[in-house]
Amino acid sequence: MTDPAGTTPGSGAGPASGAGPAASRAGAGFLPGARTGTPPAPADLAVPVAGHRVLTGPDGSFPRIGELPDRSDWLPVGTLDGVPVWTAAVTDPEALPGSWHSWRRLAATVAEPSATLAGRALAVVGFRRTHRWCGACRAELADVPGESARRCPDCGLTAFLPLSVAVLVAITRPGPAGRPDQLLLVRHAYGPTELWALVAGFVEAGETLEGAAHREVGEEVGLTLDRVAYFGSQPWAMSGPGTLLAGFTATVADPTIEPQVDRRELTEARWFPLDALPAELPPAYSISRWLIDAVAARP
Repeated sequence: MTDPAGTTPGSGAGPASGAGPAASRAGAGFLPGARTGTPPAPADLAVPVAGHRVLTGPDGSFPRIGELPDRSDWLPVGTLDGVPVWTAAVTDPEALPGSWHSWRRLAATVAEPSATLAGRALAVVGFRRTHRWCGACRAELADVPGESARRCPDCGLTAFLPLSVAVLVAITRPGPAGRPDQLLLVRHAYGPTELWALVAGFVEAGETLEGAAHREVGEEVGLTLDRVAYFGSQPWAMSGPGTLLAGFTATVADPTIEPQVDRRELTEARWFPLDALPAELPPAYSISRWLIDAVAARP
């Protein structure tokens, strides 16, 4: 399956989003939430959404509720450094002051917590748009107070904000000294085909994260893994709202076996020396790049 992070367009030039999962834990950051006990206050943050774009001010920051026209349909997103954040679907984007950005463009230029909350806003608005009617009895759904969910008033069916999980695996091969010496990178048959990315794919129902890592690597490059270790995770809005990427490191079980691609999803798979990685890597705001950089920095 196509690498959800590695196929993101980008040069790999670093943004201000930090160097990996630990960056998002350094401060209070963004905390998702759906509490609606109080209405928006003028000093609260707003993340208006128009289609697949979000609004920011001239300096890249999010506007305050009091800076925008009054409206009654604000939806809770969570908090950013303790400040409540709200979102709403906008049908007349040109009427609002500021600039509209795709999530990819925003993630490349702002700190990681701001990119994460923007992805959450896109997910909340998209969920409301695609879950208006009950899929069982066709009645109109209603919001569930305090939860990221909608419930049917007639049959009781409850739909929760969906989440898809994908795994990425940084696979190394040992050199003569027995230490990791090479990293496996792949190129995809579609998307930005010029990038060298990691093997990745979505987790299936009834499958563990580790099981998905083994399966995807076996399906895409025909290799088996050893020493699979969890690295970290990242909310990701490029593969559709509500995607979570989970990164792993691993060592190839048999270093004598070369990777094989089927040419359907991947066009190339190649081992690169850790001290001579290609320039065409995933963007620096992605966990795919965090994994690559972390493996390359190991002593």
